[in-house]
Amino acid sequence: MASGKFSITISECISQIQRDPNDKAKEKALQTLVSITKASPPHRNLVMQNNKAIPTILTLLKSSSSTLQRLSLSILFNLSLNPNLKSTLAEMETIQHLNDVILSRGSPLESRKLAASLICSLAMLDKNKAVFGVANTIQALLKAVSRPDGPVTHHLLSSLAELVHFHGNCTVAVRSGAVGVLLRIVENVDCEDLSGNALVILGLLSRFDEGLKALTNTANIVSRMLDVLKSRCMLSNEGAAEVLLRVFDESEERLRDAMGLPDLMFVLAELSVLGKSNKQYLTLMKKVIMKVTNHTKKANGIQLQLCLDFSFAITLLASSSIPAMAPSHQNCNTLMISAFVEENEPTGRLDLRFLPALELLLEAVMPKMPGGKA
Repeated sequence: MASGKFSITISECISQIQRDPNDKAKEKALQTLVSITKASPPHRNLVMQNNKAIPTILTLLKSSSSTLQRLSLSILFNLSLNPNLKSTLAEMETIQHLNDVILSRGSPLESRKLAASLICSLAMLDKNKAVFGVANTIQALLKAVSRPDGPVTHHLLSSLAELVHFHGNCTVAVRSGAVGVLLRIVENVDCEDLSGNALVILGLLSRFDEGLKALTNTANIVSRMLDVLKSRCMLSNEGAAEVLLRVFDESEERLRDAMGLPDLMFVLAELSVLGKSNKQYLTLMKKVIMKVTNHTKKANGIQLQLCLDFSFAITLLASSSIPAMAPSHQNCNTLMISAFVEENEPTGRLDLRFLPALELLLEAVMPKMPGGKA
């Protein structure tokens, strides 16, 4: 069908939606527009060139018919896939309609999923992110994710993650209680599949001062992230590790909190062996190691348990023999030896409680001679 014929078909569909009171006739017209916009960028442009198309489609977002609402959202989502149309579609009126759909308990599940996906699609254009912030979409998303509604929450969290890349939206999110809302999702045993997405957003929030301060000041944030590292999926582990890295860089007090968690070093060592994001876990270990060894010297050797936890964790890493992880272990071992040297160089003495771990580290990094000796 030539573009001229498509333009005629589009105009006929819009006219039918406007004048025909029968919902079935409107459904048929909308289904035709869904088909036209589904796969062809040029056909989407043709729809947008019809000045009556978007206003007509928007009127159906508040329709009592769930089918009309769903089809209208499908058309808008298809149109949003064209990069050149994202800015035009992100009008305040459209965004307000989308906010209403995701907040309405009466909106069908599929409609709320489509509305959330449309927000995410439009927010991929950076200049649109601020518009959503002004339109109170951040608050609407946070309110919506606070409700236990798993199938929709995935889409809502994806939209929120896209929006908080913009600093202004991060500020709005933090001031609207995002940290508390997201931590409740992370810690909800019924939302374990959403934990990783929520932690990704917490990591994004921590990149800006407002988010980092809110996380740092959150009660028991280190132990709560440790609980995630103990029991969750890889995505959750990586998110928790990123949060801890930023919190430790920001706050000496939170790093001291880590010293009071006896199993932290073991958990990090185990993840360094088994996980994919070894660099994150190794960096966390080094931060805690530096703090532990320094604190042990200042405390005149009183912190024996910390030394033992440290030594056990390093021993686990150094003695691991998983071939696929060898390069990561080599980096880990070298890094840990550096930590020993940096911390013991001022005194010229090595705390003997670290000796077993250090021997294993040296053995791991020294080249093997014929016969198996270093």
